[in-house]
Amino acid sequence: MTSFNDFGLVEPITRALASENYITPTPIQAQTVPVAMSGRDVVGIAQTGTGKTAAFALPILSRIVAQRVRPERRACRMLVLSPTRELSGQIADSFRTYGKFIRPLKISLAIGGVPINRQIRDISHGVEVLVATPGRLLDLVSQHAVRLDTLEVLVLDEADRMLDMGFINDIRKIVAMLPKERQTLFFSATMPGEITRLADAMLRDPVRVSVTPQATTAERIAQRVILTEKSSKGSLLIEVLKKEAIDRVLVFTRTKHGADKVVRVLEKAGIRSAAIHGNKSQNHRERTLAAFRDGSVRTLIATDIAARGIDVDGVSHVINYDLPNIPESYVHRIGRTARAGAEGMAISFCDFEEAPYLRDIEKLIRMSIPAENRRTGKAPAQAQPKQPHGHKTHRHNGRGKHRGGQDRSHDRSHDRSHDRSHDRPHDRSHSRPHGGHSRGNEPMRQAAAPKGEPTGIENVTFLREPSRQAGHRAPR
Repeated sequence: MTSFNDFGLVEPITRALASENYITPTPIQAQTVPVAMSGRDVVGIAQTGTGKTAAFALPILSRIVAQRVRPERRACRMLVLSPTRELSGQIADSFRTYGKFIRPLKISLAIGGVPINRQIRDISHGVEVLVATPGRLLDLVSQHAVRLDTLEVLVLDEADRMLDMGFINDIRKIVAMLPKERQTLFFSATMPGEITRLADAMLRDPVRVSVTPQATTAERIAQRVILTEKSSKGSLLIEVLKKEAIDRVLVFTRTKHGADKVVRVLEKAGIRSAAIHGNKSQNHRERTLAAFRDGSVRTLIATDIAARGIDVDGVSHVINYDLPNIPESYVHRIGRTARAGAEGMAISFCDFEEAPYLRDIEKLIRMSIPAENRRTGKAPAQAQPKQPHGHKTHRHNGRGKHRGGQDRSHDRSHDRSHDRSHDRPHDRSHSRPHGGHSRGNEPMRQAAAPKGEPTGIENVTFLREPSRQAGHRAPR
C-alpha cells in the first residue's frame, strides 16, 4: 500500500487524513490496516513512533461509519487500553483528529489523576470509543459506570509496558468481562513469555504483523557515553546543556526524586527546566508537556514511565542522566529523538555502579558505544548496583527481570494509585521493591552479540519512524 486511498477507508476519514497532509502509510499501517478492516485479530510488534495508533484507529473509525449504531447507555463499542495517562490522552486525540469529519462521534478518555465523577457523566449515555488506563477502567466498572458486555473491538496497546507496570492481572480481569465474539488488536514492542501467553489467551487465529527498521541506529542517532562519578553528574549535565546545540532535550533519571533534584541543580545554574513523573498532578503534567511542545521549556526531566506517552517532534537530544538497568529501556529512551527523519544525539552518563548496565545495553544493541572517560578517581572497592535488602532478581534471556517491575516501580506506584484509587476513600499500598542487577563492577569491554539469545528488538532502530517524503506526514 503506497497511499491511504488504497485501504478503502470511508470518505470522512480520507478527507481528515488529507487535511493533515498524511499521504504515505508507515510499514505498520500498511500491514495492519487491511487485516484489521477484514475483521481478523492482529498481533502487532511495533514501538512507539512507528505509527501504530493510526494502524488501529483507522480501521475502528471506518467500522463505526460503516455500521452506525447508537451506543447503549453506560456501554462502549470500542475499547483501547494503554499503560499511561499521557499515552491514553495522545491516543484519544488521534482518534479525534482522524474522525473530525464523522458526525456524531463520541470518544471518551478514562484515566487516573482527574475526578472520576466527570468521567462517569461522560460515559453515562454510551460512547463509541473509550480510551482508558486499566486501573481507572476497573474503578468505573466497580461503580457500575461502564458496561463491557457489548464490546465489539478491544485494542491492547504497549502490552509489554503493561507487564512492566504490574497491570497484567488487571488486563486479565477486564478480558474476562468481555464478550468472546469480538475483534482484538494486540500491540507490543517485545514479546516475553508472559506477554505471549496473554496474547494466546486473548486472540483467535491472529495475523502477526511486525515492522522492519528503515535505518541503523548509527545512521540516525549519534550515541556516546561519558564515564563519570555519580557526584559529578550534575555539573556534567550543566556543561553538556551549555555546550551542545540543543533544540529540545529529554533528560532521563531513574527515580522521581532524582528528577526533581536535577531540576533544582539546573535552576541554580540558570537553566530553565521542568520535571514530569508520577508524583506530579495530571494538570501539571499536561502543562509541562504543552510547554515542552511549544518550546517555552526546552529541557524536560522525566522518568521512564512518565515519558512513555511523550511523542514530541523536534527532540534533538536524549540524555541518560542515570543509565537504565533494563537494556530495553535504553532503546525506548533514545527513540524519543531522531523522529520524522531528523538526526538525533543520545548521551549517557555512566558511573562506576552502572558499568554492568552499560554492558547489557551494548549486548542488546550489538554495538560498542563510543566512550569518553571523565572519571578522576578509582572505582570503589565494592562498586555494584544498589538493591534493597531481600530483593530478588529473576533472569530471562540473560538479562534481569524483576518481580513486580524494575526501576520503573518508582513511578508505577504513584501512577497506579491514581489510576486505581484516585477518588476512593481507602486505598491499598502500592509499594514495590526497586530493581537492580546483582553483578559487581567488572572492567568494561566491547560486548559481543549474544549467541542464540532473542532480544525482542533486533536493533535499536526497531522504533525508528520510516523516512517521509518532504512535506508529507504519516499519522502516529
